[in-house]
Amino acid sequence: MDTPLPAGHFSETYPDHAALTAQLRQWADAYPDVVRLQSLVQTPEGRDVWLLIIGPDPDRVRPGVWVDGNMHGAELAGCSVALAIAEAAIGLHHPEAVGIQDLPEHRRESLRDVLFYICPRLSPDGAEHVLHTGSFIRSAPRRAAHAEHSARWEPEDLDGTGWCRLLRIPDPAGDFVASDEHPGLMLPRRIEDPPPYYRVYPEGRVANWDGHTLPQPSGLSGVTDFNRNFPWSWRPEPDQIGAGDYPGSEPETRAVIAFAAEHPNLFAWLNLHTFGGVFIRPRIDVPDTRMNQADLAIYRQLEEWGDETIGYPTVSGFEQFTYEPEKPLHGDLVEYAYHQRGCLAEVCELWDLFRELERPPAKRFVENYAALTRDDMLRFAAWDRTHNEGRMFRDWRPVDHPQLGPVEVGGVNPVIGVWNPPLARLPEICRQMTDYWLRVASMLPRLELVSVRVEPVATDIHRLVVEVANRGYLSSDGISTSAESPWNETPRAEVQCEGCELDAAEPAMRSLEHLDGWGRGLGVWSHMPWLQRSRGSGHRQTVSWLVRGSGVATLQVGNARLGWLRRRIDLASAESSVL
Repeated sequence: MDTPLPAGHFSETYPDHAALTAQLRQWADAYPDVVRLQSLVQTPEGRDVWLLIIGPDPDRVRPGVWVDGNMHGAELAGCSVALAIAEAAIGLHHPEAVGIQDLPEHRRESLRDVLFYICPRLSPDGAEHVLHTGSFIRSAPRRAAHAEHSARWEPEDLDGTGWCRLLRIPDPAGDFVASDEHPGLMLPRRIEDPPPYYRVYPEGRVANWDGHTLPQPSGLSGVTDFNRNFPWSWRPEPDQIGAGDYPGSEPETRAVIAFAAEHPNLFAWLNLHTFGGVFIRPRIDVPDTRMNQADLAIYRQLEEWGDETIGYPTVSGFEQFTYEPEKPLHGDLVEYAYHQRGCLAEVCELWDLFRELERPPAKRFVENYAALTRDDMLRFAAWDRTHNEGRMFRDWRPVDHPQLGPVEVGGVNPVIGVWNPPLARLPEICRQMTDYWLRVASMLPRLELVSVRVEPVATDIHRLVVEVANRGYLSSDGISTSAESPWNETPRAEVQCEGCELDAAEPAMRSLEHLDGWGRGLGVWSHMPWLQRSRGSGHRQTVSWLVRGSGVATLQVGNARLGWLRRRIDLASAESSVL
């Protein structure tokens, strides 16, 4: 039987699939009133992609938020942060058993009615491979059919250490030299550097080798990147590397797409990655000047919170995070969630290694990943020794390679230190990100019945008057971009009668307008002291029916995103009760 992790222990280690499963089952067993555990799908290697649904009566529709982590195999910290958010969501309902950060009561009260959908590990096959070999996996350890017979590097532990690192081969035309100060650190060759020179490859064998040509290592060639496999703006290979055969071609991504389509009540989406210490927001295809400005104002509010809680900047995907300037990525999950599911969606690249190295920020944030100088690399190796228990760099050992003959194995393994923070730093990141995401979850619309009145009109005729309002930050339609989406229907109100009847001219069902939220984001004219104005009463609406008789009227107000408010009204006594 799997042994669950001690309380909070998920923020002190990177759990494998068995430990993750045990933790999730422990929560589901301990808190069945607010936790449901289900499998989105089983992977080709037979592992469940787990989804936690947190909130009382999860089948009762109401606004919800989604969190996913570890869609890329080596990015383990996303799973830990997702678990920390899950624990906090449970703690909203069981504060006596699950400690969470201090929250004022009005925040707790609003968050208790939010559904939290949390998929801590979207790629369990990839994560398991990384945890047990240390080798890099982009998403999952499987290849497209068209790439099965191509030459490629396959990771293999050649020296029996249990982890795959690098192998190096002396070569006068090599592009690397060894650091004299830090064993295991290889440096890009400069013209001033004396020999020996080396070529550096992943530790492993060459599959489908012709006996002569060494293939260029690539983490994306012939594999599907889950974050290029979603329907929004999908492009096939070679237009988009890692696209997969079609949108949702992988069982994991297909399951997420299906779930999102079946759950229009999602209003916010957090996609957790590593590394960099940055939030990446839409849009990825156009500059901010062409983005919906109402949405941009709300993202500015998120930017303020991100800086305040964890110190990460927020950047535009198009302006700061395209690998080639003005060349958008395609098939991105966050863009799918934003454009096609109407979610306030963003990526968080956890773990600010650049700040650790005290590097000045690059002009475009994505350029930070290729901007380390030789001095930065030396400082990085020193940082690893001092702050990361020397996990990453190991000196070289001679090995007789089964294909290449004498080589050396060692060098860097970036799983903990680059791809993921040192374990000592993980609890703080979990706490900060939980604080951040609970703020975002507090923005969701909240449909309320302000009043239900029965007014006498004539003998045996009553007017049923209903006032409905949105008490939340966001509008009832969520972000402005999705307002016209056909699935993003307006709220509606409907009355059914027992022992009474509606006047012949009264339709039972009435469509309402979308209800404004009270929030507008930051940087809007109407917030400035010289032009402070509210938006009228668009946050509420009144609707009425003429009813004949003195029976019971059953009222239902809402839609598939907001959920339903139901009341039973005794027309004779003018009393109503919640259904």
